[in-house]
Parts: sequence; C-alpha cells; structure tokens
Amino acid sequence: MFYREAGDFSTTYPQDSQTFPIRFDRYRYYVVLAVAFLVIPFIINDYWANAVFVPFLIYAIAAIGLNILTGYCGQVSLGTGAFMAVGAYAVYKLMTAFPDVSMLIHIPVAGLITAAVVTLFGLPSLRIKGFYLAVATLAAQFFLVWLFNKVPWFYNYSASGQISSPERTVFGIIITGPNTEAWAKYMICLVFVTICAIIARNLTRGAMGRKWMAIRDMDIAAEIIGVNPMKAKLTAFMVSGFFVGIAGALFFSVYLGAAEVGESFGIDKSFLVLFMVIIGGLGSIFGSFIGAAFMVLLPVLLKNVLVGWLGWPTDLAAHLQFIISGGLIIVFLIMEPHGLAQLWRVTKEKLRLWPFPH
Repeated sequence: MFYREAGDFSTTYPQDSQTFPIRFDRYRYYVVLAVAFLVIPFIINDYWANAVFVPFLIYAIAAIGLNILTGYCGQVSLGTGAFMAVGAYAVYKLMTAFPDVSMLIHIPVAGLITAAVVTLFGLPSLRIKGFYLAVATLAAQFFLVWLFNKVPWFYNYSASGQISSPERTVFGIIITGPNTEAWAKYMICLVFVTICAIIARNLTRGAMGRKWMAIRDMDIAAEIIGVNPMKAKLTAFMVSGFFVGIAGALFFSVYLGAAEVGESFGIDKSFLVLFMVIIGGLGSIFGSFIGAAFMVLLPVLLKNVLVGWLGWPTDLAAHLQFIISGGLIIVFLIMEPHGLAQLWRVTKEKLRLWPFPH
C-alpha cells in the first residue's frame, strides 16, 4: 500500500537502467531535492548551517568516497583524514596562487590533485590487501600530516603554521571567508554533494562498479573472468580520492575557514568517516548519507539534551558520544554488517506486502 511497484514497468532498456527505475523512488528523490534547493536556503540560520547541514553535506561526500573504495571495491583505507588534508591544502594553494579563478574550478582541481596522490598511495593494493593494506594507508595518514607540518611551502611560510581561507565569490556571492552567509555555505556544499552523489550512483551501477564489486567479492575469480585487478583497484582509489579531495577542500575553505593539519585532519577524522560508512552501510551510496547524518546529528543531539536540558558537563556528553558510537559499531558489525541502509531496504520490502504478513 505504501510502497508498490505494481503497474510500474519499463518498455525500453534506458528506462530500466536509469538511476531510479521505480517511479516512487524517483518522485521521492525529486521531492528531497526540491526541499533541499528551494526551502532550506530560505529558513537556514548560522547555527543550523555550521552545526548540522554544512558538516553533514561535506562528510557525506567523504563517506561516498570511502564507500566506493572500501564498500564497493573492498580496499580498506585508514588515511581518509590525510587525503582530505590533501584537498584542503591543494585548494588553499590554488586560491592563493590563482585568486582570479573561480572556486567552481579550484575545488574540482583540488579533487583531481587528491585523486593523483591517493592513487599513488593505492599502489601497494596491487600486492597486499586486508590488514596489511590498512596499515599502509595508516602510514600514509601519518606521512602526509608530517609533510604538511614540516614543509612551510604548503602553508605559505605562515608563522603560525595554519592556513586561512581568503574571501572568494561565485556569481558575486561570497562563499568563503568570515563574511559568508549561512545559505551561501549551504548552497555551495549542496551543489557539490548532489553532483558527486549522481556521479557515484551512476559509476557504481555501471561496468566500472561491477568490476569493483567483483574485486571485492573475490579478486582471483574476477581476474579469471577478465577483470583487470590493477585497473579496477587503482580506478577505485582514484575516484575515491577525487571525492575525498572535494570534501577536504570544502571542509577547509567553506566550513572551517582556517585549519591546522594535525588538529583538523588527524587520525580521528579518518576513523570518523570510517564509522559513517560502517554505520550507514558498506556498498551503499544512500548508506553514506545515513551514516554521515547519524554521526553529525549524534553529538548535536547529545549536547542539546544532556548539556542543554539536563545540565550535564560537556566532557561527559562527549565521552558518552564515543561510547554510543563504539557500541553501535560493534552491534552493526555483529548483527547487521550492511548498516542502516540494509534496515531501510528491509523496511521497503515489508511495506511492499503491508498489511499482509511476510
């Protein structure tokens, strides 16, 4: 009754292979986009932008990137925080070296630079996998943080070692710097997350995505049926790096405004994005959004309820957040390895047959 496919059929192959072949899913997607683009920008304020919407959108891009690498291709990575730093420092150098070029060009170029760096660090995946690959990407995390700290050229020889985002405009609207309005921050992030989600959705449903999943399920069998493991793994690292680099560029230039690599892009950032993917669901673009929303909203909810209403100390609420996050990760890994996305899929299956029993 609530979710039906009866009478919803396709007469051509392009109709059957479109991103949302079911009409109900397609209309729901249009409604969400309409609310995101036409309603929220007019009612958003600084608190909701800085505490919820902007970090959610940026982390969703980073989670999509990591999900492509880990969830779809099966290559474990613990260097997401450092790879976001590559995007941040790349866009900073581009903004300062080419001040007349639009940010709509700087941010994708920063993503391309990050894609090249991530592909370089993905070369060990051709020989090692699993725990050993995780250790290799963890080494990349510490190496890149050390590099950005020790080479003054990356932060333009600043005495503080920090990088600060200069003011830049798009179509006359300020999107970076301290004078940026909340709706402008939200809109620039929304545009990029929409484009990235559409690209990722089509990639994972196409030939490249099938090769990634074949490598994930059994790389030897994939090679036997004609999949090139080197090409599949490196393209997964490259596409993942592109998305993570865009997330890092937006995180620094639009959200933070100023950053220091050790504090803003440390190992905790890598684990945070990994937790988003695990809780949201491995191998699911929709799960990346759910996981990002959960990990962004959880500390906001705990802070408002425990600190604002009950008067608990702030540090106690922060510790409780870690306890809840860790406990949920253990629960999902044991009881539902495919995360919240799988629960949503099961719910849709139930709604197809409601009110009749399954």
